[in-house]
Amino acid sequence: MSTSILAIVGDYYHRKELALQSLEESLSPYLSNGEMQFEICQRVDLLEKLARKPDAVILFSENRVNPTDDKVNTWMTEEIASAITQYVETGGGWLAWHSGLSSYGIDSKYTQMVRGYFKYHPDKHQVVRYTSTTDNDILSADVTLDLIDEHYFVHCDKENTTIFLQSNSIDGKSIAGWYHSYGNGKVCCLTPTHNKEGLLDPAFKEILKKCVMWTTM
Repeated sequence: MSTSILAIVGDYYHRKELALQSLEESLSPYLSNGEMQFEICQRVDLLEKLARKPDAVILFSENRVNPTDDKVNTWMTEEIASAITQYVETGGGWLAWHSGLSSYGIDSKYTQMVRGYFKYHPDKHQVVRYTSTTDNDILSADVTLDLIDEHYFVHCDKENTTIFLQSNSIDGKSIAGWYHSYGNGKVCCLTPTHNKEGLLDPAFKEILKKCVMWTTM
């Protein structure tokens, strides 16, 4: 039986096509042999799709629908946040990737579930070095990866999760990846990356693949 993955990708600042290409290339061996089934989901359809109990969901989309307007609207209602947390609690896998950590309410059920959130990034993209931690369940080998990237600085509830990836640039240090159980399900959070060069970098795609695999195990 193949693993079913639901993906919500793209927003005002992040091109859907690039995120999809990154995911499809990362997971190509499993997609081509039928081990995985991959479905794109619009944000408005998430409640309906969650009811079908996919094995994992990937969110690469921020909460703001129209971030440059005077009146900014958001898409994740309390009903949707409750459905997400219930889905994970009952055994689903959740990958919050890059903008999947951005602009969601700090006190929302969703943020409490992922145990972290995006705070800011410097305006100028710099070389960001991503390095793995020792003794984690996602990256079995030591990883050091340099990308020209927007350096995500995040809040992370370090006491209640496991950090597997760290980030360092001339602007400072932050946490770039963490994971934990949530009820009977799994949550993984990954902050890189923003640009085409990063999204399609072979070493990054290997990290992304391993994050997806962990959420579905």
